[in-house]
Amino acid sequence: MDHISHFRREVRAFEAAARRSLNAAEAPVVPSCPEWTMSDLVVHLGGVHRFVTRVVVAGLTEPPPVTDIDIYALPEDRTGWPLPGGPTPTPGPLPSGLVDWFAAGASELADAFGRTPAARAVWTWSAEQSVGFWLRMQTIEAALHRWDAEHTVGSAAPMHAELAADAVAQHFTVMVPARRDRRQAPPGSGEHLRFRRTDGPGDWTVRFFGDEVRLGPADEPGGVELAGTASDLALFLWGRIPADRLAITGDHDTVDRYLALVPSV
Repeated sequence: MDHISHFRREVRAFEAAARRSLNAAEAPVVPSCPEWTMSDLVVHLGGVHRFVTRVVVAGLTEPPPVTDIDIYALPEDRTGWPLPGGPTPTPGPLPSGLVDWFAAGASELADAFGRTPAARAVWTWSAEQSVGFWLRMQTIEAALHRWDAEHTVGSAAPMHAELAADAVAQHFTVMVPARRDRRQAPPGSGEHLRFRRTDGPGDWTVRFFGDEVRLGPADEPGGVELAGTASDLALFLWGRIPADRLAITGDHDTVDRYLALVPSV
């Protein structure tokens, strides 16, 4: 998959959605992230981009301190700006300079990905310590937050099918263990779910036993099946849409149990 092309497309679409809020007297609240206004969403994603750029360009094997404000290349005049990691929600209009800062940082990160081998070893928060991990993760995050931004100002386009399927796979292999560990999720007791893609090839089954999470054969039936497009499956798993947007067959209670076993962060 050409993650860089997906990344560039998603950050351009994110920027376009954010700019639609520039003339509002107040930056709108983001429905899918209600603790944020559009200003907070822009500074969050822009701050992550600057942080990752530092890791990739410098080839860091340890995380840079998030309190180092120089990482974010903020301008001197940032009246009305939230700070990365600061309190939310941020009232007031969305500053136009904030969107310009986001666009510059997104372009810088895309260029850094383009000139750095994916196999280069760098620090990440996951077991996979490579630039390729950051490229995949940031492409998915850009698509999700693009959906957040578009959803805030109108109707959101679905995720690109290829990228959405990758986001589903990444959710199960990377995010499920990370979320369970971070939130000290309850132990599983044999819960078995199948997620079936309806707009192309792709089926995932997952089972929970104690602290163990097992991915089964793609065609293995589950105790409950959730079916939908790759985009809808990804958006559900990443907490953007409710389960009732999917076709559910089997024990609906297992779906609620899944949300407890894989809590949001």
